[in-house]
Amino acid sequence: MRRALRGAGMKTVMAAVGFLWLLPTLGLLLTALRPRAEISRSGWWNLILRPSQVTLENFERILESRFFVRSLVNTFAITVPSTVGVVLVASMAAYALAWIEFPGRDWMFVAVIGLLVVPLQMALIPVARLYGTIGIFGSILGAILFHVAFGLPFAIFLLRNFFAGIPKELLEAARLDGASEARIFVRVILPLGVPAIASLAIFQFLWVWNDLLVALVFTRTASAPITVAIQQQLRSLGGNIDIIAAASFISMVVPLIVFFSFQRYFAEGLLAGSVK
Repeated sequence: MRRALRGAGMKTVMAAVGFLWLLPTLGLLLTALRPRAEISRSGWWNLILRPSQVTLENFERILESRFFVRSLVNTFAITVPSTVGVVLVASMAAYALAWIEFPGRDWMFVAVIGLLVVPLQMALIPVARLYGTIGIFGSILGAILFHVAFGLPFAIFLLRNFFAGIPKELLEAARLDGASEARIFVRVILPLGVPAIASLAIFQFLWVWNDLLVALVFTRTASAPITVAIQQQLRSLGGNIDIIAAASFISMVVPLIVFFSFQRYFAEGLLAGSVK
């Protein structure tokens, strides 16, 4: 009886915490569904009492705006290559650091760990000058390269530790069968590493998609992602709250779809190695 009461109490607490965590998102959605005049007149919770206020006008204005549509396309153009690039490069580097013997391997891994503590802000001005010299400052390519460069240390660290936990006998059996390192990587390491790779892809996708600082520094109006487009709509006293709410909710939808689509792999990746 005591155990059942304790379990019920824990579930109640978790439900309350979950509701409080989702409350801002709910408020953002309801704000985006209200007319502009009503937003400035009363709080978003009034929509629950007066459902007749519901309108898609704010979302229609966003989708009809070339500026916001272009910024959404730019966000995909920056986020997808940055995620794919980090996953590909980090997986190959992690396999080499975990299972290929070469001089200086351990010191190279120590250097990767050291790069984890380097603040991103330290590189903004030097990299901006470098981009200006080679002619890619303000472009989508520049933002992609920056995200890939700063995403690699954590990605290599995460995947290397996961790959090192793969049974050595599997790799030895593959080598005895005459498989090359590339074939072992593609046929053995990658299939077994799907949970960790999926977790890494989710982390990288969310980080790049929601980034504002790097986008403000390395993109211009024509290449700006949706975070910059939303930031540029900020006005004193929240004059554009209707546009900001609708654009912010649209910006949240894609990461939520990605997360829930790969939720199973994400949970497996977080728990990988915890049980032998």
